[in-house]
Amino acid sequence: MKALLLQDKGQWRDMQVGEVERPSPASDEIVVQVKAAGLNPVDYKTGENGSPSWSYPHILGLDVAGIVDEAGSDVTNFTKGDRVVYLSDMAKKGGFAEYAVIKAHTVSKLPESVSFEDAAALPVAAYTAYQALFFKLHAQKDKTILIHAGAGGVGGFAIQLAKYAGLTVITTASQKKHSYVKDLGADYAIDYKTEDFVEKTKELTNGLGVDYVLDTVGRENATKSLDTLAYNGQIAFIAGQPEMNESISFAHPVSFHHVALGSVYQSGNTAEEKTLKQIGDHLVELLSEGKITSLVEKVISLEEVPEGLKELESRSFTGKMVARI
Repeated sequence: MKALLLQDKGQWRDMQVGEVERPSPASDEIVVQVKAAGLNPVDYKTGENGSPSWSYPHILGLDVAGIVDEAGSDVTNFTKGDRVVYLSDMAKKGGFAEYAVIKAHTVSKLPESVSFEDAAALPVAAYTAYQALFFKLHAQKDKTILIHAGAGGVGGFAIQLAKYAGLTVITTASQKKHSYVKDLGADYAIDYKTEDFVEKTKELTNGLGVDYVLDTVGRENATKSLDTLAYNGQIAFIAGQPEMNESISFAHPVSFHHVALGSVYQSGNTAEEKTLKQIGDHLVELLSEGKITSLVEKVISLEEVPEGLKELESRSFTGKMVARI
């Protein structure tokens, strides 16, 4: 089969399409004929650093949508021809290929009304946003949330999901992207380059602060965000944990939630792995009903993936980029 091959860590910019052996399923796995695969910053980050679990050449690509081609002996809920979407296991070979393999209990079925390209935009970014909002923060209607980097993939899906859940949404984005995030549903946009988001958030909440924060930026930003939280507020963080010890106060209690979606495959916890299917099922339903959009702004070929990842690395791209396989 054809696949985009990473010959060694650090060489993701030089990946080229080559021929490798088609994968075979274990008893609990399915082989998927890949139709579309989403691009994410995690692809070039892991491609740069590599993993001890990889053998080379490795295949990147965590967002996968396609058609079931073969099912393992213990798989009863999928048959050849089923349309599916899933989050790939980061420790194994991924979806920038004609075929890929995955544990069947993590996979969601796709209706005909959802395109492979739209579906392939979901797993990394939308699943992460969903887990943060509903599994970690348990976001409730009429509450207020600060979502950082609203023009990014996780942020863009988080805005849509938060509005779907009935929250008031404040987000950070550069001024030129304010119209974009407001079109997604943000009630207020803060220019992080020219405004202090803590002061602006306090102003927008009449000094009370927000009930929830979703931080996708990093440790320093997450720590600063603690000052935006209301009494009994909660923060979910993805890119780095805030300084917790100095922030724990009897007078102003807050809760901390670590979001690390992809590591579930290394947990050995089948019940937690099955939550990926649960999340995917609901997101596919919301997408098919038009309650969220896929954020897809650009569709490229498999050969163009390295250039696409360079574009993501430059942080100049807004929304989601997907490769049609």
